[in-house]
Amino acid sequence: QVQLVESGGGLVQAGGSLRLSCAASGHTFSNYAMAWFRQAPGKERYIVAAISRGEPGRRSTYYADSVKGRFTISRDNAKNTVYLQMGSLKPEDTAVYYCAADFQAPGVYRLLREYDYWGQGTQVTVSS
Repeated sequence: QVQLVESGGGLVQAGGSLRLSCAASGHTFSNYAMAWFRQAPGKERYIVAAISRGEPGRRSTYYADSVKGRFTISRDNAKNTVYLQMGSLKPEDTAVYYCAADFQAPGVYRLLREYDYWGQGTQVTVSS
């Protein structure tokens, strides 16, 4: 079992940047594909970005169309941490952002049901 703790959320103006971090503990981090989801008030939770297991340079990534070119997902297995670098933020990026882990996944997946463990979420608010 793995525990996930997100940090780095906050209030930012439109056009600004934030970096979210998700620290994992309790199991071998490199065994997990990782992802960031978000959920806005009254809306469903959906995927923002995902990154596979594997060595640097051999990992796969996925981005939702709404964040392509603005967000970057990365991971540091030595630090047991996955990151989401967010740039050119828009008010519609406002949501609670959740980190998720998928045990021994061979690739990257977009569906909530594929993920085994979740963090508690961190609020990101983008003002116009």
